[in-house]
Amino acid sequence: MRLAVRTGFWVLCGAVAVAAPARAFEERAADGRAAETRVVEERVADNRLADSRGAESRVADSRVARPVYRDAQQALEAGIATYSAGNAKSSVEALTYAAQGGAALAQWKLGKMYAAGDGVAADDYKAYQYFAQIVDHYDEDTTPRRELPVVASAFVAVGAYALNGIPGSKLRADPRRAFNMFQYAATNFGDANAQYNLARMYLDGAGVDKDARQAARWLRLAAEKGHAPSQALLGELLFTGPEGVARQRAQGLMYLTLARESASDPVGDRWIVDLYDKAMKEAADNDKQAALAYLEGYLKRR
Repeated sequence: MRLAVRTGFWVLCGAVAVAAPARAFEERAADGRAAETRVVEERVADNRLADSRGAESRVADSRVARPVYRDAQQALEAGIATYSAGNAKSSVEALTYAAQGGAALAQWKLGKMYAAGDGVAADDYKAYQYFAQIVDHYDEDTTPRRELPVVASAFVAVGAYALNGIPGSKLRADPRRAFNMFQYAATNFGDANAQYNLARMYLDGAGVDKDARQAARWLRLAAEKGHAPSQALLGELLFTGPEGVARQRAQGLMYLTLARESASDPVGDRWIVDLYDKAMKEAADNDKQAALAYLEGYLKRR
């Protein structure tokens, strides 16, 4: 810029000013270019130094912001504590650390969170992967007993995803695998959700032949655990008496009544209420009276 000013001045004032020799002009021009170069280099150096300091600052800030966990158990405890305090989003980092360290409870919790979009963007495939990790690493000889409910839940979740597949992912519907997951959890863990899902597969003929008698058997096991959906389906089977199931209208009404009393979700449990209402409209007075007697006896045994 200074060179341009000097040159312009020389041209404009040429008639008055004494022109410098050509060599002197070239030297001044070279000096100007050299000065500009030094300025640019100094600025580049300054920028690099600033960038370096900024990077160091960011690294330092990151180190301060990111907690360091002694092990997966400590990370799990921190994640659960943060989640329980109502900070689902903030719990993800600690839970992820714990899950990567093999903590089954952290894997299960993250699976539930991704399935529900709780603190994270909903992602069924990620949820499936976390549940599948638990299933894949389960060892009946070494897994602590306190983790068995988590393992059972993971088997049910993998079965549910395998039953229908996950659109937009590489997981395709595999009813037979779903059946195996449900059957394992129903048989080995006595899990009520697994027993219910297994019964549904027998009723629908999904992956297995239809068999109402087998469905009723699994539903009764789950119903005795207080599983409301199983009580509702078992009640309907006993009340209507499809092929393979002896009709027992009073017992059916009893189970439908138990399910109706547990139905608390106006949307999700609407089907239970509908089954109950339908059966009550069709039931005779003696069926209702007998159902009441069955219900009183059932409650006394609890």
